[in-house]
Amino acid sequence: MLTFILDHLQYDVGSNQPIRHENGTESDSKCIFAFDYKHIGGKPVVLEAYLPVPQDCGPQSPIRRPAIIYFHGGSLTVGNRQSWFPTWLQTRLSAEKVIFISADYRLMPPVTGHDIVEDIQDVFRFVATSLNNRLDEAMSNKGGVDPIPAGGTLSRWNPYRVDPEAIGVAGTSAGGLCAYLACMHADPKPRVVLSMYGSGGKLYSPHYFKPKSEPFFRGRELIDPQQFHSFLYPQSFELESISDSPLAYHPPTYVIPGYPSNPRMFLGPLYLQLGTYLDYYTGMHEPSLSAYLRSLPVHTGLHADPIPEQHRRLFPQFGVTSSWPPTCLVHGSSDTAVLVEESRHLHSLLVAANVDVELWEVDGAEHSFDYAPPAEGTSYEGLFRDVVKFLVDHLDPSFA
Repeated sequence: MLTFILDHLQYDVGSNQPIRHENGTESDSKCIFAFDYKHIGGKPVVLEAYLPVPQDCGPQSPIRRPAIIYFHGGSLTVGNRQSWFPTWLQTRLSAEKVIFISADYRLMPPVTGHDIVEDIQDVFRFVATSLNNRLDEAMSNKGGVDPIPAGGTLSRWNPYRVDPEAIGVAGTSAGGLCAYLACMHADPKPRVVLSMYGSGGKLYSPHYFKPKSEPFFRGRELIDPQQFHSFLYPQSFELESISDSPLAYHPPTYVIPGYPSNPRMFLGPLYLQLGTYLDYYTGMHEPSLSAYLRSLPVHTGLHADPIPEQHRRLFPQFGVTSSWPPTCLVHGSSDTAVLVEESRHLHSLLVAANVDVELWEVDGAEHSFDYAPPAEGTSYEGLFRDVVKFLVDHLDPSFA
């Protein structure tokens, strides 16, 4: 499967003018290819590669460039490669001639974190060993690739290809957890990591295994579990495995305008509310891992022993070693979905392991702050610039 977009300008619906970024320039042209990197049950699992747009579109020798593999958020239960897309990151990396790759992965339930680790490993393997060949085939219109969508034109030659020795990883929210899992299990190992308010720095935490009786996320009312019967164990095992569950909302005429219409958008908060998130993440329902952790005396402490050995590979806080790649952590201090303590905890573990790590806390910021306009009088431009510099500096194989 292949789709292709070239020279796509983003337009503001109201003015029908090209969107202008903070530096006043028009939105970068885009060269995007979508490939299936694996199949599950005969269905493709897809990634999209955003190649920098060359100045000279004539045939030329391949140019190997670093790449960042990005994983979307959504509690591991909802979303796809285009959900909560970090345009600010993609455009800035493209300007640095870094290839940006956004990947789907299977969603809980019915799969577990163990299946997601397998997808992460397969993404890295595909990008390092197969993506360049697939790009060559696509641009020569060989290899049996699907035709370009209606209205498109045959691809102009793009010389940029992935340097397999310069692959990094990034993720937002639950995508940050995917990024951490890549550090533990992917081959090749990422050269650098970016986690934007990522979960996983302290998964073994009451936030994940204790039920909640009062609003905890942005002050929103608690969810009625009976409305999600098919997504609760054991019925959840009967669900079809999927890797693409786009965000969807009710129309303005709905009783609650703009209310989510995709039920999977509620699953992450629901499992946190019920205190069973770790059961779905590990697949350990009988006996319930969460119930077991709740039963332990407080003085037991949050060390690895209570986590069954076969599941510890899913807990980044127990996988930090001195070989962990350089890491950039960004987190809002007022995050109610993924508590800032997660990034603080991982930061302390990485410092203790002598890993090159930066933690940048954004004062007063909530979850997903980088998708909303900054508060009056504030700007994220400096933060975004520093994040991209950290990534680019560490992606260079010559970086010492």
